[in-house]
Amino acid sequence: MTITESDLPGVGKKFEIELGGGEEMIVVIHNTGKREVFRRSDPDADSEKAFEFSDDLARTIGSIIEGAYFQPVEPETQETTLPGGILLEWYELPPGSPLVGETLESADIGNRTGLAVVAIQRGDEVIDSPDAGTTLGEGDTLIGVGTPENCAAFEEILTG
Repeated sequence: MTITESDLPGVGKKFEIELGGGEEMIVVIHNTGKREVFRRSDPDADSEKAFEFSDDLARTIGSIIEGAYFQPVEPETQETTLPGGILLEWYELPPGSPLVGETLESADIGNRTGLAVVAIQRGDEVIDSPDAGTTLGEGDTLIGVGTPENCAAFEEILTG
């Protein structure tokens, strides 16, 4: 999938997204925050306006699509890229992980990998900003923030 970005002076930015089979989606983000979504069925066709959203509605829809409200499948890791290339990832502690039974302090995840654990989901409970004494349990989902290198280093110690 190729995404082309271009400036629209006095208007905002345009993103052209190749969907395959010659089909494209065009997203225009106006300086006012308004978003317009167009569809082009093939490279020679005219673009057809599909949707128009306000800034608030576009952000809400983006959050829904990203999975912030509901994630139908819980893969072992999920990835969200934040500005600057920083990743926000979810990691489930599998059975037999060397981290099970460790505290955040004794696991020393930050110093060993550079990944910052910002929350832990344990069943229906979410522990936000867990302290160093928080013990990690099998099936816990750790929410971490870091560079791709930090995340790769953490994945190496996740399963031992």
